[in-house]
Amino acid sequence: MPDPNRCDEAAVTETAAAVVDRLAARLPSLTRAVVDTLTRGISELPGDAQLMGLLAASTAGNVDTVFRAFQHDIPIDRVEPPTAALEYARRLAQRGVPMHAMVRAYRLGHQAMVGMIADEVRTLNLDPALGRDVFEWMTEVTFRYIDWISQQVVEVYEAERDLWLENRSRVRAVRVAEILTGGDVDVDAMTTAIGYPLRRTHLALILWLPDDSTAGNEIARLERYLNEIADTAQASNALFIAADRLTGWGWIALGADAGANPIGRIRALLADKSDGPRVALGTALPGVDGFRRSHGQAQNARRVAIAAGSASPRIVAASEPGLTPAALLSGDIGETRAWVRETLGPLANDSKNDRLLRETLRVFLREGGSYKAAAEELNLHFNSVKYRVQRAISRRGCPIEDDRLDVELALLVCHRLGTAVLEG
Repeated sequence: MPDPNRCDEAAVTETAAAVVDRLAARLPSLTRAVVDTLTRGISELPGDAQLMGLLAASTAGNVDTVFRAFQHDIPIDRVEPPTAALEYARRLAQRGVPMHAMVRAYRLGHQAMVGMIADEVRTLNLDPALGRDVFEWMTEVTFRYIDWISQQVVEVYEAERDLWLENRSRVRAVRVAEILTGGDVDVDAMTTAIGYPLRRTHLALILWLPDDSTAGNEIARLERYLNEIADTAQASNALFIAADRLTGWGWIALGADAGANPIGRIRALLADKSDGPRVALGTALPGVDGFRRSHGQAQNARRVAIAAGSASPRIVAASEPGLTPAALLSGDIGETRAWVRETLGPLANDSKNDRLLRETLRVFLREGGSYKAAAEELNLHFNSVKYRVQRAISRRGCPIEDDRLDVELALLVCHRLGTAVLEG
């Protein structure tokens, strides 16, 4: 209320009511002017006819509400928020319009309203002191209203945004599950339903955080990491599905401009993020079948990483040599451990010396039995490789000529799954 030591309070309220009466008579044109100001000044506001109509109704409702507060001396905290204003906030949330755009609309709307009040006060040719007090009081009341209504619409926006995202994520997860189960898919209809281009080339990822993560924003963190990965890989689109509280499934759509070696760029990105999630990657494959297959590959890579435990690197990719057979053998760790022990004998012990011998023999066999090539790969002297290979065979207890393939596969499984298949 105005300061009683200045102009008479009754005179101020009566004059303010007269100003409001004059403005209310022009409510439709005032509403159009405010809407024009908002649409010109805030590019994020949707411009389709339906939302524009709701914006006009919201603006008219807000202006009318504050005018009635003046006319009937209603305290701001007792007015009811306009239905159209609340519904407009919900629609903006559903459209994904940033909340700051909505809040800015209220600030610009207030600025426009204050300008209209100032023009009308000048038109009345009031005593300067009375005109000043009327303007100050009306500015104060409109500011309190904007502050109050902004809080109301922000709460509605946030609640609707959370609900909308939850529902959209649920629907998207159902649709993705339908794709992954196989069968015929209407590619264009499904692309629209999940908001992701299924005709592109896809790189699937699985991201997960440690079981002791308790920050409370784990899913948001995983989705943020996926978006960073997509940017790094120069992907045109990204799709994220929450699998549980600590795990997310992702796909990134690679375009013609994605460049070579996207997995290498992803590794470089995540290597610098000590707090980042663990990541399993499929390979880049085209179309709906590629969408499914790349996801299956990422699942295999994750299975290997989980089985290997802390010995596994943070990033595993299906394209790594030997990962797929290791994934197939990780389904029954007990049986695999027994087979590894039967195949490698004492060489399957979990000791530092046996680990060195196994790794040397694995590389030697992978390089086609070439001591020279293995020495270059391991950065060892030729004679050191030869000595270790002989010691590994001796440690095993029998030659490898008759079952070389089994030995090589067992060594690969040890390399991938580590202590999970070794004897303590």
